[in-house]
Amino acid sequence: MKTILSIQSHVAYGYVGNRAAVFPLQRMGYDVVAVHTVQFSNHTGYGSWTGDVFGETHIRQVLAGLKDRGVFETCDALLTGYAGSSAICDIICDTLDQLPVSTPWICDPVMGDTGRGFFVKDGIPDFFKNTALARATVLTPNLFEMEYLSGRTIRSTEDALSACHVIHDTGVKTILLTSLIAEDTPEKHISILASGKDQGQLIVTTPMLDLSPAPNGSGDCTAALFAGHLLAGQSLDSALTKTVGSIYGLFEKTQQAGTRELAMIAAQDDFVSPRHSFPVRRLS
Repeated sequence: MKTILSIQSHVAYGYVGNRAAVFPLQRMGYDVVAVHTVQFSNHTGYGSWTGDVFGETHIRQVLAGLKDRGVFETCDALLTGYAGSSAICDIICDTLDQLPVSTPWICDPVMGDTGRGFFVKDGIPDFFKNTALARATVLTPNLFEMEYLSGRTIRSTEDALSACHVIHDTGVKTILLTSLIAEDTPEKHISILASGKDQGQLIVTTPMLDLSPAPNGSGDCTAALFAGHLLAGQSLDSALTKTVGSIYGLFEKTQQAGTRELAMIAAQDDFVSPRHSFPVRRLS
């Protein structure tokens, strides 16, 4: 059994951050060690919440305790999402330095979204652009984050491919662009694009289900599933296909439930054996 160290946010109610990542990975057969960067009552999309961003000392103490238990020595991957502060970003890098040299870092560069702009504290976008790109193995940005990190405006699929090449040149081996709606995307559809520095570029397009308001946490779940498939030795093609099938199944269950929160429990079998499979188109 492989072990994934996941450093992300946590909510008591709902499914974002570690709440959206840990359970799917566990259903896939991974042992997940979860370190929370924040603990909120609910995600911030509701407009009000209670709880705290954990301080640097608290998180360092938790990680030091894990190191004492030998967790770092047996860690097979580091998965990160919402950090909360620049100090936590530094902790992530310090932790990576203490893991085995070959440990992949799957980095979800949570910073903002189209229509909302940046929603993280000053310094965090700079961290992702100036530090994380040079160290991450896998990057899973949304469209807004991809444009910022690459410095490119993405209006077409070709623009997205060019942006991926910019990111690859920084050292990132694999990119999953989790939400691509471009001028050439079919109406009422959305694409997910996977780009491997040495494996080419692939895209899957699916219908957009009517989810209003759109549930938070889907990006966190997508990054976790993609990480799980890659860590299991799946090819880029297979990892993309299975991730998209699982997320579509999750959205479908969420739509059926009529809830604002992701229907994680109802969709749990889709994390292991996706019911849906969409064609993969190779772009390069």
